[in-house]
Amino acid sequence: MHKRFLALVLSLVLAISLSSFALAYEGINLEAPFPDAIEVSATMRNLPAQSAILISQNTGQVLFEQNPDIALPPASITKIMTMLLVIEAIEAGRIKLDDVVVCSPYAASRGGSQIWLAPGEEMTVHELFKAVAISSANDAAVALAEHVAGSEEVFAAQMNQRAVQLGMRNSNFVNACGLDAAGHVTTARDVALMSRELMKHPVITEYSTIWMDSLRGGETELVNTNRLVRFYAGTTGLKTGTTAGAGSCLAATATRDGLGFVAVVMGSATSDDRFAAARGLLDYGFANYILAPVPPVQEQIVPTRVLRGMSDSVQGVAEPPADLMVKRGQEDKIEQRITLVSDVQAPVTAGQTLGRVEILVEGEPAGEYLILADRDIRRMHLGGAFLRMLGGAVNIK
Repeated sequence: MHKRFLALVLSLVLAISLSSFALAYEGINLEAPFPDAIEVSATMRNLPAQSAILISQNTGQVLFEQNPDIALPPASITKIMTMLLVIEAIEAGRIKLDDVVVCSPYAASRGGSQIWLAPGEEMTVHELFKAVAISSANDAAVALAEHVAGSEEVFAAQMNQRAVQLGMRNSNFVNACGLDAAGHVTTARDVALMSRELMKHPVITEYSTIWMDSLRGGETELVNTNRLVRFYAGTTGLKTGTTAGAGSCLAATATRDGLGFVAVVMGSATSDDRFAAARGLLDYGFANYILAPVPPVQEQIVPTRVLRGMSDSVQGVAEPPADLMVKRGQEDKIEQRITLVSDVQAPVTAGQTLGRVEILVEGEPAGEYLILADRDIRRMHLGGAFLRMLGGAVNIK
């Protein structure tokens, strides 16, 4: 009886301290005032962080960087890749949100921020994903990794494969949760790339914008470790991270009136430093940039001559990006330069590249897009040549 009483008391203590433990591990003090933004300029390079970057969520353009390619421990911003792979597995039909996941002893043993899963405890993918996105739970992240790939080791291999596909050149993932481990590193630039990719899936904001929620029928409180969700207008996510090896890290996303940014801060000395730096980067983006429409150039594209084809020419088609990120005041200073090949040899395939359009802002390159053939054109054969000599079937495909 005495042992049962002690076990009950211990369980109650753990339940009461659950959310505060996770928040303390992430370096979050909910009672502290939210730090003011650091004033960021285009030339400053003294943000309180080892590495930082700001990119346009809309276009991917880099708007600010400070040592963005230094490989550093990422702590729990690792979970951005974990969440991306889980969402992609759901969208591919390999797993479902209502799948019931049984926690393994290994997942339950992961330290740091956690929801104290017990071996054998059951939760749905939805519940575990919520724990990862809101409270940065390591045990939930590993349980999801095992559900997707069978083991955390195999899942980490999938993380690295996806990183290569995204062009993340300086990243190597060893685990799914971000606990410090030899060789587990990434960069601010790479984090920005995977953050932008994750934000292409609208379902993520159904989790990453939640400030407070609960699990286990209300017994376990979840409070978002990303205080920007509560204090910064337009915040859409995304992930905090804190370990002894990584310091304080943050990948922050925000959108206002369709204009979105991704700010990444790694290796800050304190939690306030990372929030102040990220807030300053986002402020800099919203204050200095705007989305401007790219004018169509289709009427300026002349047909391209086709040699030895069943048609003499093929029309090129160019579809400009919907918008271009420019500095405020540059909306009317967008120019475009068209380059077309003089001719092409048949056969021509629909979608074949015929040229490109370079976008210039005040004379400086700001992007480009392709000019593509609008249809197939077969190569001239003897019968076709004879018909053309007779004046017929000029446009036979």
